[in-house]
Amino acid sequence: MRDARYDILFDPIRIGPVTAKNRFYQVPHCTGMGWLRPHMLAAMRGVKAEGGWGVVCTEYCSVHDSSDDGSYPYARLWNTDDIRANALMTDAVHEHSALAGAELWIGGNYIANMASRQPTLGLRSRPPTNTDQLHPFQCRPLDKEDIRDVLKWQRDAALRAVEAGFDIVYVYATHGYLLSEFLDPETNTRTDEYGGSLENRLRIVRELIAETRDAVGDKAALAVRFTADLSDPESFDAFGLMAEDPDLWDLTVHDYGIEMGASRFVRESALEDSIARAKALTTKPVAAVGRFTSPDTMARVVRAGIQDMIGAARPSIADPFLPRKIEEGRVEDIRECIGCNVCYAHNTLGVPIRCTQNPTMGEEYRRGWHPERIAPARKPEKVLVVGAGPAGLEAARVLGQRGHDVMLAEAGRDLGGRVTLESRLPGLSEWARVRDWRLGQIDKLTNVEIFRESRLSVDDVLAVGADHVLTATGAEWVTDGISRHRNTPVPAAPGATVLTADTILRGEAIPNGPVVIYDDDHYYLGSVLALSLRSRGHDVTLVTPAGRPAGWGAYTNEQFQSAAALIDAGVEIVTNRTLERIEPDHCVTACIFSGQEGEIAADWVLPLTRREPCDTLYRALKKAIADGAEGAPKSVARIGDCDAPGIIATVVYSGYKAAVELGADP
Repeated sequence: MRDARYDILFDPIRIGPVTAKNRFYQVPHCTGMGWLRPHMLAAMRGVKAEGGWGVVCTEYCSVHDSSDDGSYPYARLWNTDDIRANALMTDAVHEHSALAGAELWIGGNYIANMASRQPTLGLRSRPPTNTDQLHPFQCRPLDKEDIRDVLKWQRDAALRAVEAGFDIVYVYATHGYLLSEFLDPETNTRTDEYGGSLENRLRIVRELIAETRDAVGDKAALAVRFTADLSDPESFDAFGLMAEDPDLWDLTVHDYGIEMGASRFVRESALEDSIARAKALTTKPVAAVGRFTSPDTMARVVRAGIQDMIGAARPSIADPFLPRKIEEGRVEDIRECIGCNVCYAHNTLGVPIRCTQNPTMGEEYRRGWHPERIAPARKPEKVLVVGAGPAGLEAARVLGQRGHDVMLAEAGRDLGGRVTLESRLPGLSEWARVRDWRLGQIDKLTNVEIFRESRLSVDDVLAVGADHVLTATGAEWVTDGISRHRNTPVPAAPGATVLTADTILRGEAIPNGPVVIYDDDHYYLGSVLALSLRSRGHDVTLVTPAGRPAGWGAYTNEQFQSAAALIDAGVEIVTNRTLERIEPDHCVTACIFSGQEGEIAADWVLPLTRREPCDTLYRALKKAIADGAEGAPKSVARIGDCDAPGIIATVVYSGYKAAVELGADP
């Protein structure tokens, strides 16, 4: 039964000519599916509607082939084929009485039109302003005829959106795209009626609103995605001039590092001060994000009049059934987003999004996976899972839900493996949710037993007599320095001290002197360890062969904040250099371009280059099965880092896949 404190979240709300059944609003978010994978997209959005979201929107949806974002599979409404493709989504969403929204998008000079090869349209002839992609092209400045075309393209796309079955149609006026250029007094230097005063700079937005309104009539609501930010007083002046124009406002702030910030740097409901000020200026419904995971926070911001609808992208990915769980009084079952931004990373890489917490994300269509339903085992069997890290916990949970008798053995006292260790580092506390949610679900299962402090040998496993064994025994960082940049070990002189990241993670004794962290891993751990050691008083130098620290953090939208944190903490950053030799009081690095060598003083070195799978038990069990040993299981499989070291999302997926496929047809 639903807690009465959350009743306000389930009040219907009128949005122009349509009504949302509740206050849960899946804002437009990228998927890596878009026009390229419409069936995958429809299945994923449909699952969210099934999970109780009152509104489910597309990602950015191009109105015309002059807005083409190259390698990213965005949505689009260019022609009748696109109408049919988008109808797959709207049908899936409507099946569960939710509204479907289309975020119509005009790219402007933020993009390069790499696929369509059309010149991009911007306010000045300059290179693309998306600094993540340094394409050597320039846009064509818009003239009056181009503006008329833009208005027509928006209108035509709005008509197609209605035909495809969308209930809400957007004018998209933020995030650096074309309308942002018009709104910004620095980029809009036009001297005609579209430039100069604020009213003139708003003109194209208001004209697009009028065109969209005329196109959709009373068949769909009109939404505007817009920036209202306390750091920019003029944004509220602009908002005030249009406050009553749309049927709904989808609001954000200027800093994407706040809107889409990783949990290392940004906490829940970080936008609310700016949103509250804008909400006070309009009578129309307001939706806004804030990586909302707590029902208490959601109810508070709605009750306080800060916003009317709970906008969510990442929380709806981590748990598509979040609204239904609140409605059914199962708050403890919510699979909370950890803010790792792995979802965002994979869209940026041009592939379907995935999620650390939700391994079924992106697999709803091609694998038939569902975040809440798992097919029962055809024949329940006895399964031993060795290792209670993220892969082992996920496997045990899924096997238990399928009806198998599960024994989960952990060598140590603490459960959670690498998640437990890493969540103790600065900024990573929310990552413990990966462990805690799974333990909470396992605790509800009477057919899963956990055995702590149970380090198993091959003889121990054979004595158990399990039908199947999954080894989730993890991996360990090694000191040899073999990496993507080096095929042979880094020479270390006698007396040199070389430690692994595991030494730090396990809280073991370390030297007091200056340390060099050699980061050829390029994700978060090098930076986080550097900050941790710096906070303990160490002089830290972070060396990387990349041009910037935490290179993969560019995909998770944390690289800039991570680098700023390192600089502020006094960590010395050395880029474009490889580790060549380690001496007792220094290490030798080489320039990746010239090969020129140099020395960096260090009493000890911590190479982050690779991990070695701990698969000794797996190999011994394979041999026991081959030899026909008494008590040998029918099958043994490696999962998680024991199989192939990867990010936490990878190992959770591995555990889920192995468990859901055990004894099932492929």
